[in-house]
Amino acid sequence: MAPNLTYLSRGKGDQDSKTFNPSRLTFARNRRGLKKADLAKLAGVTPRSITAYETGEFPPDPERLRNISQLLRFPEEFFFEEDPVEEIDADAVSFRAMSKMSVTLKNVALGAGSIAVQVNEWIEQRFKLPTPDLPELGRNMDPEAAAEALRCHWGLGQQPIKNLVHLLESKGIRVFSLSIDAKEVDAFSMWWNGTPYVFLNTLKSAEHSRFDAAHELGHLVMHRHGQPHGSEAEKEANAFASAFLMPMKSVMATGLRFPTLDTLIRAKKHWGVSVAALNYRLRSVGLTTEWINRNLCIQISQAGYRTSEPQSMTRETSLLLDKVFAALREENLGRADIAQKLRVSSYEIDELTYGLMKVGMVPDRQETSSSSSDKIKKAPPKLTIVK
Repeated sequence: MAPNLTYLSRGKGDQDSKTFNPSRLTFARNRRGLKKADLAKLAGVTPRSITAYETGEFPPDPERLRNISQLLRFPEEFFFEEDPVEEIDADAVSFRAMSKMSVTLKNVALGAGSIAVQVNEWIEQRFKLPTPDLPELGRNMDPEAAAEALRCHWGLGQQPIKNLVHLLESKGIRVFSLSIDAKEVDAFSMWWNGTPYVFLNTLKSAEHSRFDAAHELGHLVMHRHGQPHGSEAEKEANAFASAFLMPMKSVMATGLRFPTLDTLIRAKKHWGVSVAALNYRLRSVGLTTEWINRNLCIQISQAGYRTSEPQSMTRETSLLLDKVFAALREENLGRADIAQKLRVSSYEIDELTYGLMKVGMVPDRQETSSSSSDKIKKAPPKLTIVK
């Protein structure tokens, strides 16, 4: 680990000793998906200077740090925390298309995960959240059987799931949003310190996001102790998601043996899935033939429904976070209070929480008053999540 370095910064005529943490600059740069040369160009310094800042050879001067702080959208205070940011191990995360994902993109996603863990810990200090209720089904179980077992464990029967994000949160899974415009990062999940997390890309269609959430749920219950990487694990998670969202008995009961594209568009609303996902499921349970499936695949592609969903449903967002933020607003606490406590920007909070704090939020301010600190120390209210 690079050593912490101290320099003097001037403010209001006084000299205050501050300790610059080089590892936090590396984290912030990776979080923004920048290489050292990229940051150097933006900051108007040489790549050699950025390397020196990050290795602890010498710190940036106050003016230079202020510029870097603005470029990276992290407050200056973030770089003076003594402890390094708890970074997520890539081996603990389920990434799709792992071999195709660049190191830069992976770092952006992992950085989001690290900050989400901090946000969750901050919330858990103040609220009683649902505890995880996920049975360990194991990788040796057939995905179809695993999906049925989990539905049975949660008492879901064969009915469609009205809101998957709300269901996951009610079972103790922390669901956060991502805003990464890259097809390689649809979603990812992880177990971290005994808590399951799911991250969903908000730039995908609502139906796509629901399937991603079910896919990551499959990783959480089937691949808990193994590295959930590789094509085989992805196939298992896809099969789990399909079976979990569209139970076999429920699908078979429809009798959709000769569906048309219009039929699929109407029927998909029942399960809250995409036309492509429903077409695949009808074939996998044996309702349709390979010829019908192939022809529908061609029609779906020609209609552009691979990238945009017809008659798309409303996007699901977090109910748990909505309840948390509503309670915080009653205490006159807003984004700035969480951001200031974690030494991150309000931008980070918005990116991870579906922008929910923007709705009816109290004015952003610095957490400087004693009354604000007192409010934060109150006993945490209990939250109930409705399925």
